[in-house]
Amino acid sequence: MRRFVDRVVLVTGASRGIGKATAERFAAEGASLVIVSNDGAEAAAVAKELEERGTRALALAADVSLPAEVDAAVASAIEAFGAIDVLINNAGIAWEESFLDIEDGNWRRIVDVNLNGMFYVAQRVARYMAQAGRGVIVNMASTNGLVGEEKYAHYNASKGGVVLLTKTMALELGRKGIRVNCVCPGYIQTPMSEAIDDEAFLRRYIDEKIPLGRAGKTADVAGVFAFLASEDAAFITGEAIVVDGGQLAF
Repeated sequence: MRRFVDRVVLVTGASRGIGKATAERFAAEGASLVIVSNDGAEAAAVAKELEERGTRALALAADVSLPAEVDAAVASAIEAFGAIDVLINNAGIAWEESFLDIEDGNWRRIVDVNLNGMFYVAQRVARYMAQAGRGVIVNMASTNGLVGEEKYAHYNASKGGVVLLTKTMALELGRKGIRVNCVCPGYIQTPMSEAIDDEAFLRRYIDEKIPLGRAGKTADVAGVFAFLASEDAAFITGEAIVVDGGQLAF
């Protein structure tokens, strides 16, 4: 499928994990890519890989929790490509910490990146989309934004905020031609999850909680991002799409 020929797709957190897999999926479907990461060197490496495969790609360094850096990145993308047709608002962080031990700085950092950063990027991009009268935004939420999990109070709270931010955006932006949805992955094997969990934990988790009998792959989520951004999902907005191998079916 080549559903995104002549479309510009901006992906945050695109230098690794789900973000990188999503950028690669859109590139394979003909899109031009804006690769945004807080690590400029990693962003440049991903853009170079895509360009070597024939994709037009721009690498930009930005910390999504800093409005001035978001403003600069979005302006650079518009200057380079003239438009942003699709935003995959993916950047996020997580770590384990029991509720009673969460330090104020750690709480602020996760909320700043996962929720405030989601808002900053979405608002700035949506302003351009509203002028154009069309666009698609897909935010990265989580099953942790729908149900609780111990030792992730800050992460859970931030992702719950993303779900309701998404729904509110869909209500306000729909008549401006902009669709907004979010994806709620369950357990996906990424560099971030591998840094937290060992193999024994992963095996137990799969056996106890995932009916399909495996952890998710980054491509599983990338495919849903691509579907929601495409005309195949033209009448879907305001939804939180769960990608969890059946975990929340219990």
